[in-house]
Amino acid sequence: MEDKDKKEGILYIGIDLGTSRTSVAASNGVRETVWSYVGYPKDVVSRKLLKKDVLFGKEAVEKRLSVNLYRPFEEGIIKYKAAEDKGLTEADIEKHMSAAKDLVREALRLAKPRKDEYIYGVIGSPAQASFKNKEAIIASTKGVLDAVMVCSEPFAVAYGLELLEDTLVIDIGAGTVDLCRMHGTMPAEEDQLTLTTAGDWLDKQLMALFKKKAPNASISIHQVKDIKEKYAFVAETAEPIRVEFIESGLPTVYDITNEVREGCRMIVPPIVQAIHKLVSTFEPDFQVKLRENVLLGGGGSQIIGLGRVLEDAMQKMLGSGRVIQVDEPKYAGANGALKMAHDMPEQYWKKLG
Repeated sequence: MEDKDKKEGILYIGIDLGTSRTSVAASNGVRETVWSYVGYPKDVVSRKLLKKDVLFGKEAVEKRLSVNLYRPFEEGIIKYKAAEDKGLTEADIEKHMSAAKDLVREALRLAKPRKDEYIYGVIGSPAQASFKNKEAIIASTKGVLDAVMVCSEPFAVAYGLELLEDTLVIDIGAGTVDLCRMHGTMPAEEDQLTLTTAGDWLDKQLMALFKKKAPNASISIHQVKDIKEKYAFVAETAEPIRVEFIESGLPTVYDITNEVREGCRMIVPPIVQAIHKLVSTFEPDFQVKLRENVLLGGGGSQIIGLGRVLEDAMQKMLGSGRVIQVDEPKYAGANGALKMAHDMPEQYWKKLG
């Protein structure tokens, strides 16, 4: 390995380590995203077939019958943090940590760093990630980054758009919905909320509704995710949604328009309650500005009609509300983290040996 003292320059990287997708934006102009899945061949046969020791992203999902598939980030954090609650063994913990490190390495490989560069990375995490969880995220980058910072994902989104004052950011991801109120300084703990009623939770609700509609059909969670990403909406009216489910080996067409609407609307009440909490506990003189500047980001922001439904709910609960959506939900967090990486003084970085 080349002597670090001889390296020239720093490559800054913004990283959004998402439950569903991991995105990177680098100071060399590279922007890439990969599904947050890691797969390892199950045996010698699958290794011979795949000709790889590890698969990432969409390829890992497509080859899931031949690999041990890991999704190392759950609710926006490394899965092993909940080891005791989930009954994971030491071996399970080690496998998830290894998958997390491999995914970080793959994300950084996509950023195309040069060998003569230091790599400084800012990583977005759930808004209320505990100190232990942040340390777990940092641990996953050791040996990959030279220096690291961890910030809340909604703060990164706001920072990238320079909306640092009187703005309420809502970032809807697969694992968490993160809310953060911005008031011209670094947000404190009471300025942030994290909900788990996000994309993965929504998938389970949709699965239950689809199974009720087609009780004899074989439906996979991956199929549900695909349907959600293509058709998700909460408006009163929509074009009919017709899909094929397999029953006894035969494709059968179902109209699932009402099921998609009903399922997607389930994420609205928890978000509205969180908005009410953050607005109503804010400085009274600034509450009107806050509710008139709600910024919606993350993959869930693409649910058709969601902004309007949230505005209507805020009108009833708070008297008014205005929601705007980020232009690039896939990269808003990574872009903001990259901007932060450029701006942060040296003393704010945690150096990794």
